[in-house]
Amino acid sequence: MYLVRDIMYCRPGMAKPMVDRFKALSKVITKIGAPPIRITTDFSAERYWTVVAEMEVPSIEAHFEMVRKSMEMPETQEAMKGYHDIVVEGRREIYVIET
Repeated sequence: MYLVRDIMYCRPGMAKPMVDRFKALSKVITKIGAPPIRITTDFSAERYWTVVAEMEVPSIEAHFEMVRKSMEMPETQEAMKGYHDIVVEGRREIYVIET
């Protein structure tokens, strides 16, 4: 099992619109059998306006297959529309879940 974590550093005051996009995306991807996205925001983090979206997946291959399928869906495009205007930068972390 793996934990895939997408960390987005948003423009000042723009964390909430990014959270809304991840919530909409989570609804879309669960329709294709993907696990829901857990969304967190910074309370105390390296940077202000940090939004983290994470999900547990059985394999890296399964994750990328889900991404491929979801990118073909118009609902995904609509859910994430304009997010480049919200995010300053971001990164992805992938962890092996040991327990």
